[in-house]
Amino acid sequence: MSGAPLSHIVQQHVEETVMLRGTRAYMVHAPNVGLRQLARMDERLAAHLDGIAVAGEYGARLAGAVLENPGRGECFTVAVRSLEDGDSDALARVFTLARQSPEGQSGLISAFGWVSPAALRGVAQKLLGSTDPFSRQVGLATFGMHRVDPPGALAKAVDDEHPAVRCQALRALASLGHVHLLPKCVEILKEGHDDQCAYEAAKTAVLLGEQRSAFEQLERVALRPGRLRSSALRMVLQAHAPDRARGLLSALSRMPGNTRLLLSGAGATGDPYYVPWLIEQMRKPKLARLAGESFCLITGLDLSFPIRELPQPDDVEAGPEDDPQDDDVAMDEDDGLPWPDAEKIAAWWQDNAQRFAAGARYFMGQPPTVPHCLNILKTGFQRQRESAALHLCFLKPGTLLFNTAAPAWRQKRWLGATQG
Repeated sequence: MSGAPLSHIVQQHVEETVMLRGTRAYMVHAPNVGLRQLARMDERLAAHLDGIAVAGEYGARLAGAVLENPGRGECFTVAVRSLEDGDSDALARVFTLARQSPEGQSGLISAFGWVSPAALRGVAQKLLGSTDPFSRQVGLATFGMHRVDPPGALAKAVDDEHPAVRCQALRALASLGHVHLLPKCVEILKEGHDDQCAYEAAKTAVLLGEQRSAFEQLERVALRPGRLRSSALRMVLQAHAPDRARGLLSALSRMPGNTRLLLSGAGATGDPYYVPWLIEQMRKPKLARLAGESFCLITGLDLSFPIRELPQPDDVEAGPEDDPQDDDVAMDEDDGLPWPDAEKIAAWWQDNAQRFAAGARYFMGQPPTVPHCLNILKTGFQRQRESAALHLCFLKPGTLLFNTAAPAWRQKRWLGATQG
């Protein structure tokens, strides 16, 4: 830049980058965001990062100042600039501060997934060889996010003495479709590792084609309270044959307080057997939107179409309260989902039920096939796209697990390559 940068403009670029990175963290799992919307977000994020880059050293200095609060967006912003500038000292500072919180670690790791491979030349491989466990973890995540195989490194990393590194190695195995390392996943399941490692081993094993021992582990996780419960249930129900999935949901239904899990699980099975029950749940305001989402996963019907959607009920609060005395600031889990008109959905089902056979598996209105799942990856919402990515691996173990959280331009390139 000629002359001194305009500080307030560069500061705005920094602040917007931090804010947008936080918004993007929500968008990648949102029920009403597709690849097109994600692409618009990524274009905005990239433009602000470019604004910081154009300001050169001054921009890097302003960006570095946000690390006084090393959260997700702050660590992402500084790490991207450090990687693209080749500033190893600034990057080392981000690593030190990111260790203070899971959000900081998430932001740092996502920066390695955001930048181009050119900015990572020599960096990721060096991280794999580090004596620092967190550095090895970031290195493994980087190779997985960029779908690049570090020769021999994964087989070594799944035996790492640090659980977080082992877990990251297992996630990388799933991303890269390393079927030849499936026996190692099964071995980890038999050795009785900690819950997180056992879960990652089971999930990876299912994606790579194992069923018996991996299914048993995921079922155990799904049937007891815990933070891994929901994801384990979705994974095992989507991979199970419909009759076995029905047995698992039946066991879950005998435990109190699991209605939401049952609703999301019904959609994961893809079994039209559950459709009449889902329609009944649409008549209950607190469950209507989630029931509608599962109905859509099975039938493919767009519930946001005006004639099938109702306005939000007056007596239902969505999202955190404005009251500063209210300690509940959690986001509404169903935010972004349409309010289905149960009567009109029931009428549609009466006219179309003959197209669907109870006990079979459907995904977005059709049996899951490779062309159909690829189409959902191009046109669906993020949660639907996540399911499509899993189906592709179940259909053909060894398929690279499509990363629906990757930069949109990279996702488009991967999808374009499937047509070639």
